Amino acid sequence: MTEPTTDTAAKKIALVTGASRGIGAAIAEQLAAQGWHVILTARSEGALGQVDDKIHAAGGTATIAPFDLADLDAIDRLANAVGARWGRLDALILNAAQLGTLAPVPHLDRKEWDKLIAINLTANWRLLAGFDPWLRQAPAADVVAVTSSVGSAPRAYWGGYAATKAALENLVATYGAEVANISQIRTHIIDPGATRTTMRARAYPGEDPARLKPPEAAAERIIAALARG
Repeated sequence: MTEPTTDTAAKKIALVTGASRGIGAAIAEQLAAQGWHVILTARSEGALGQVDDKIHAAGGTATIAPFDLADLDAIDRLANAVGARWGRLDALILNAAQLGTLAPVPHLDRKEWDKLIAINLTANWRLLAGFDPWLRQAPAADVVAVTSSVGSAPRAYWGGYAATKAALENLVATYGAEVANISQIRTHIIDPGATRTTMRARAYPGEDPARLKPPEAAAERIIAALARG
């Protein structure tokens, strides 16, 4: 984890997965603009650095933590580092996901299936487990799971991705039920809808991206969930 150069003790702390592009990057940039300190995670250090530069150029603060979410030990190390540095986490945004190949269920590749489960589900469970102690230390913490309509409305050929999103929704909802009466943690499951992202372009290669809302619009909806009444 690359340490911030500015004192961030007074700021709310958010961790955003998949923050190197698309909705994740937009969430990070908007949170930073609202005065949050944002921990950016993704595999590409170069892409994270570009988001980090943009945030700092706009007067915000961020920390980059490049690693593969399939590395569960790296998640634990990050949780320990965040706990040691700030002693709390105010928001955990579970945004990162892989689409996989759209194919009939019997034809799904086993290795790709295992990767989808590892990134879209197991990594998120590990993030919840690792950061739970620090979410509990925040005055009011939020966990946001970014999902898709296929998680609750099955669609032909989307079985791999859809199964992981359905499982993620149940996992986060269950965690929310467990902590609701014993902590100040709130959980949110949000489907941003059709958005102009790289994943969307892969899923619908013939679609006109100009007809879709930009990642910034999806990020606004997700961040609105963090507002406390």
